[in-house]
Amino acid sequence: MYAYAERLASDSDGRPKGERTRAQIQIAACRVLEGNGPQDLTISSICEQAGVSNGTFYIYFPDRHALLDTLLTGFVAFLQSSMRAASADRPDETIRAATRAYFELFVQNRGLMRCLVHHLDSFPEAQSAFQRLNRDWIETVVTSVERRMRRDGRDDVIARPELLRRAYALGGMVDQYLSNFLLSQDPNLAAVSQDREAVLDTLTLIWERGMAI
Repeated sequence: MYAYAERLASDSDGRPKGERTRAQIQIAACRVLEGNGPQDLTISSICEQAGVSNGTFYIYFPDRHALLDTLLTGFVAFLQSSMRAASADRPDETIRAATRAYFELFVQNRGLMRCLVHHLDSFPEAQSAFQRLNRDWIETVVTSVERRMRRDGRDDVIARPELLRRAYALGGMVDQYLSNFLLSQDPNLAAVSQDREAVLDTLTLIWERGMAI
């Protein structure tokens, strides 16, 4: 459900051969990233994983940077749609539902998330994709908070720039927590994070208290 490689495979199933091959190359890149950092994402490793020749790769992508840009752009859209869908399914607890989805997306797409969160200087595509994700999701969060404030007659309590600053700070805290736990595998953090529901309680509380809702 939350694995982007599986979504690519599902979406390309039954499509023309060229589209399937293009998806196959992107899926291979996902697999390579799961086991290695983006610095090891070479065209040879991708083609070996995909079972295609280097020449076939260049039919679809001019270089690995173009591939990574396409892959991360699609993944960011997948992240956003997954979190919005989770929130829509649980209108009584939208923040917790979105946080749960983000946690699962982290777990099932560690290689792609490593690219986004750690975005190395040699891959500006990752930094750009992460900034888009932050900008779009924070806009969603702040707009939702403003809607609630208007509904409750409190629309003049917190100015929009303050809400944006809070959302960026809170999002950074959650990303750092999940990165240390799931990517860096900090043993001290892992020791207090084995209960997933308790972790969701903590991250949800951070968002609720921080946004004053």
